[in-house]
Amino acid sequence: MPTTTPNRPATTAPAVSTRSAREPVNAQKQRTGLARMLHAFGYSMAGLRAGWGETAFRQEALAALVLVPLSFWLGRSWVEVALLAGTVLAVMVVELLNTGIEAAIDRIGPEWHDLSKRAKDMGSAAVLLSLLLCFGVWTAALWTRLV
Repeated sequence: MPTTTPNRPATTAPAVSTRSAREPVNAQKQRTGLARMLHAFGYSMAGLRAGWGETAFRQEALAALVLVPLSFWLGRSWVEVALLAGTVLAVMVVELLNTGIEAAIDRIGPEWHDLSKRAKDMGSAAVLLSLLLCFGVWTAALWTRLV
């Protein structure tokens, strides 16, 4: 309960932590073995569900449903298949990282800041470069296969 005096503002007693000094902030840090792996998998699935909420990620995931199986037809060796499928998956990975950057920046606040813009622009540039890489690899593979 706040206490007041005529010339002083209300004060409250300091909060007492119920957590011991040795107890970690994140319980995941204490897990080991299979329990840690299962919890990490759950966090990863939550990340994919969150990514699915982004239009760009959904579009890339739907393209991957077509392109990854197509890479097995188009690739003449396991290396070509890995390059074709890998570039498609790399686009999705970079998109998730870009979305994470944007979410972290947006959490800080809605006001415009030079560094926030720079971080978001660099994330967007990373997505663009991964798309260009994917397009280049697929164009080269189609060119050699069909010509």
